[in-house]
Amino acid sequence: MTEIITLLADMVLLAHFGLVVFVVGGLAVILVGNLLAWQWVNNPWFRLAHIATIAVVVTASWLGITCPLTTLESWLRAQAGASGYDASFIEHWVQRILFHEAPPWVFASAYTAFGLLVAAAWWYFPPRHR
Repeated sequence: MTEIITLLADMVLLAHFGLVVFVVGGLAVILVGNLLAWQWVNNPWFRLAHIATIAVVVTASWLGITCPLTTLESWLRAQAGASGYDASFIEHWVQRILFHEAPPWVFASAYTAFGLLVAAAWWYFPPRHR
């Protein structure tokens, strides 16, 4: 049973990582795609999903709300007998990869700055219907 719970926690981790890639990579694709005249990057559904995702991240960070995916993964890991995160998903992995600690306001500020870049891309390269 522990292996199944650990597998579920790993699946949540991968889903969470996928959302991070979607937000960060999505902005890169929007910018590059518009410079290369790729029409699909301005699909309203793609753009709405992208800006909504970063809006949720920014709002949660300013309200001090831990991401539900982080909470779920930590809970699953605890159920499997492992330790969960002591911080947010991004904070945990940044600290683990870069060996750097920063207070939560640093991450909230970074999310906000990135959210503003996404909003600027929305304004400069608006979504378009075909």
